[in-house]
Amino acid sequence: MFKIFNLFRRSIKKSFDNIRNERLKHNLLQAIPFWIGSVITGFFAVMYAKIFSWGEELLEFIMKWHDWTIFIMAPIGFVLSWWLVKEFAPNAKGSGIPQVMAAVELANPKEHTKIRSLLSLKIIVFKIISSVVLVMGGGAVGREGPTIQIAGSIFRKVNEYLPEWWPKISKKNMIMTGAAAGLAAAFNTPLGGIVFAVEELSKTHINYFKTALFTAVIIAGLTAQTLAGSYLYLGYPKTNDVSLMVMFPIILVAGVAGVFASQLSVIMLKISDWKKRKLKTDRSNVIFLIICALFIASISFFISKEILGSGKHIMERVLFTENKNENWYVPLLRMLGPALSFTSGGAGGIFAPALTAGASVGSVISGMIHLSPNETNVVILAGMVAFLTGITRAPFTSAIIVLEMTDRHSLIFHLMLAGMISSLISLLVSRHSLYDVLKVNFLKEIRKDE
Repeated sequence: MFKIFNLFRRSIKKSFDNIRNERLKHNLLQAIPFWIGSVITGFFAVMYAKIFSWGEELLEFIMKWHDWTIFIMAPIGFVLSWWLVKEFAPNAKGSGIPQVMAAVELANPKEHTKIRSLLSLKIIVFKIISSVVLVMGGGAVGREGPTIQIAGSIFRKVNEYLPEWWPKISKKNMIMTGAAAGLAAAFNTPLGGIVFAVEELSKTHINYFKTALFTAVIIAGLTAQTLAGSYLYLGYPKTNDVSLMVMFPIILVAGVAGVFASQLSVIMLKISDWKKRKLKTDRSNVIFLIICALFIASISFFISKEILGSGKHIMERVLFTENKNENWYVPLLRMLGPALSFTSGGAGGIFAPALTAGASVGSVISGMIHLSPNETNVVILAGMVAFLTGITRAPFTSAIIVLEMTDRHSLIFHLMLAGMISSLISLLVSRHSLYDVLKVNFLKEIRKDE
């Protein structure tokens, strides 16, 4: 009887071990594609950041030689950036975040084949080339949104190359995880990447892919840090010894930045809609782009160079030097530049320009009410959160990104307050975010083409 019992016990244990081993093997096989995609994303994010920075530095170097060269660089940059996208990868235009959002919506059994027009190797190549050409021409665009589309393309491609016998992985989860890893690697903000996936992209319960999401963000971030070194996107602005009274200017700046950001979104959408209706030929598009480029070049030459580029140097100056108060017109320039650049038809993101515009709003208002340097830093950071929220309608993502890129954890409530106020104010101007409207437009075009 005892022998029979032992035999039965060993049989049950062996069966349990086999089940456990099979489950472990299945989970491991499912995790490997996410790890591979994360490592590749980290590498591309660092490479892209260096190339993009090189493009900005090249423009600055040429303009130091002769300021008037901007009248040559701008038209060439705008037209060439648009042409590259139009001829080789039409869905590489703009930020890339609406394309990823559209791809997530298309990740269903009936429409999943349409995703390749939004996320592909061709998209990666021309996203990088077009955005770098545009910023070399003085375009006020960033690289962070494009990095998200690049990462989504990488993860989709990794999923596509899996052999038939490999355990199936949800395309939707793969794309969302890739987008989160891309944002984390672009800004070096892992929590921001996670919150972005949950707040902006996900309509699926987080439990279904939380382990893959967390792991991918960590690996992509570590890969980027291994290649580029441990760094903060901006640095450590001084914000100590600030009283609770700073909440009042934060509320003021958040409201103003929210109105400006949502109005900027409306203007950009109107420009895009006007172009689609009126500019039917390549010639008319080229003429429009040359006019826009010469307009930006004229402002740069005669008024201020602050209209050019992603604007990161503005954020660094107002946060880390004694020159904290911008001229009153700088926020307008930092809205005008992205409005013309983002709607040019070339590739380029709005994240960094939005942060810069918010920083300039905070800087101007802080100067008007004579805040101390440390209070000014707090209000500038709040302006950055508020303006980015007005564009994305993602207050928690915006707050966490700014929190991580400056390591100012004591300001979490200040930044979240700015984000929430901006989100409420923005709704009064426009119900839908820029990304939501553009996502719908991409979906219409793709479904119409099919």
